[in-house]
Amino acid sequence: MPPETVETKAADEPANAKPSPTPAAELPFPQRRSVRSFVLRQGRVTQAQQRALDQLASQWRLPYAPGLLDLDTTFGRKAARVLEIGFGMGESTAEIAAAHPHIDYLAVEVHTPGVGSLLARIGELQLQNIRIIQHDAIEILEKMIAPEALDGVNVFFPDPWPKTRHHKRRLIQPPLVALLASRMAPGAILHCATDWLEYAEQMLAVLRAEPTLENTVTDYAPRPEARPQTKFESRGLRLGHGVRDLLFRKRSG
Repeated sequence: MPPETVETKAADEPANAKPSPTPAAELPFPQRRSVRSFVLRQGRVTQAQQRALDQLASQWRLPYAPGLLDLDTTFGRKAARVLEIGFGMGESTAEIAAAHPHIDYLAVEVHTPGVGSLLARIGELQLQNIRIIQHDAIEILEKMIAPEALDGVNVFFPDPWPKTRHHKRRLIQPPLVALLASRMAPGAILHCATDWLEYAEQMLAVLRAEPTLENTVTDYAPRPEARPQTKFESRGLRLGHGVRDLLFRKRSG
C-alpha cells in the first residue's frame, strides 16, 4: 500500500481528476519524516511523454537530494523564484512561465506522466525558466529550500476531499502553511485557488491564522491575470461552479 499522504492537482485539471490520496499525519513536520505529501499511483506514460523524459529530463529535472539548493546556480541567473506544488500535466505551468520569462519556476510533481508532459511543453516552447523536482513537496521544502528563498508559492486546485471525515487529508493545513511561510521572503505571495466553496472557506481560515501572512484583500481576490483560466475552469464557470483565489503576502519583520 502507498504511504499515507496528501496530494495536489493542477489548475488545468478538474477537481476530481487525480486519484484519491491519503493524508499526511497531523503531527508537526519534524516528527513525521517518513510521511509523504502524495500517493504514488502512476498512470500510463504516453510515447510523447516518455520521449520527453528520455531526452529532456537530464536538462530540466533536478534530482532530490538533501541539501539546500543554490537557486542562482540552478537557474544560471538571479531572478524572482516561484514554487508550484502539484502541477498535474503542466499546461498552466508552461503557460505561466512562457508569459513571465523574467521569473524562475520550481515545479514540484510526483506523477511521471505529468512530469513527462511538462518536459514536452518545455521543449516545444523552448522555455529556460522551469526546473522540475519529482519528489515529495514537504521534504523538498524542509531539505532543499532555504528560509526566505522564495518570492512566491502557487497551489492551484488541490484535491478538495469533500467528505467531512476526509477534511484532515487536505493539503492546506496549518503545519504546511507555516513551512511555506518560512521559505517565503518578506513580501512574497502565497497564491491558492480552488473551485470548492467549502474548501475555499477552510483555506481562508487557515491562511488567516498564520501570523506571518496577511491577506492582500478582504476575503477572496479576483483571478490575477498571471493565473490563466483553464478549459476546465471555464467549463465549471459555465456550470455555475465558482473559483476562488486567495492571495496572502508574507509580512515584513
